[in-house]
Amino acid sequence: KPKPVVSINPDNQVFSGDTVTLRCEIQDESVSRWQYSWYKDASLSPVSSVQMYTISSVEVTHTGKYTCKGRESGGSRSSHHSDAVTLTVSGESPPVSLIISPSRTQHFTRDSLSLSCEDQSNSTGWTVRRYTDSEGVLDCSQWGSVTGSTCNISFLSTSYTGVYWCESESGENSNPVNITVHDGDVILESPVHPVTEGHPLTLHCSYRNTNPSNLRADFYKDGSVVQNQTTGEMIINKVLKLDEGFYHCKHPERGESPRSWISVRRSSHVEAPFSVLMLISSVVTSSPYLLITIILLVKCSRTQ
Repeated sequence: KPKPVVSINPDNQVFSGDTVTLRCEIQDESVSRWQYSWYKDASLSPVSSVQMYTISSVEVTHTGKYTCKGRESGGSRSSHHSDAVTLTVSGESPPVSLIISPSRTQHFTRDSLSLSCEDQSNSTGWTVRRYTDSEGVLDCSQWGSVTGSTCNISFLSTSYTGVYWCESESGENSNPVNITVHDGDVILESPVHPVTEGHPLTLHCSYRNTNPSNLRADFYKDGSVVQNQTTGEMIINKVLKLDEGFYHCKHPERGESPRSWISVRRSSHVEAPFSVLMLISSVVTSSPYLLITIILLVKCSRTQ
């Protein structure tokens, strides 16, 4: 029997009121069509019967372990249950935020970068940590220069691509941030943290060694063009929940940027803690999201 693989969007923070989509993929060429069933926790009754299970306004009660299973449409064959994935929805505010300068999630190789922990509590001893595919979890002292709660990187390389967060001596954590270091000529400048619904969203297409960066560019959302031949900037005056998705930009000669996930939250939301989401075994660009999964699983196991 084939075993389904589950993926989820968004793959970072999840807030009450957000839209969450779980997708069930079954690789078996001998079956032309599957009927899907989603299960939550130990329930024997399915909560959904579609391949893409979308929760349009997620609540704390949606927290739980989810699995999917397939049955051949019009036939007798079935799949195994997928591995369980855990979705956690929380409204608590983290005591610290990771501040990135320059304030964007994509950066060019050979650029410099500063990461600092902005404390909102009485906790002390904040440290910037990261997870990369090649080195695992390391403190800033092992890959950057530490000054108080600030970590400086003077020369970025693609090996710095990973998930970054702040951690206190008492074990408190900020929300994680995906940072991508690109060795190409084009990056997308987008907000580091979720954008509040109704607020403006500005995206810039930046080019290496071009100042000012005013070359024309096409902007894409979830693989489709949403704005073309602009002066390298895209503005949504009042962002809506439906604007959430993967964005990238492209220049006809210089190439295209990596993709970045733009998260939109309701105006009444407060940010969720670091352990807000544990998920995802594969996506189209799996590595960065798999990193988040591994980190969150590690963090949760350490707090138990």
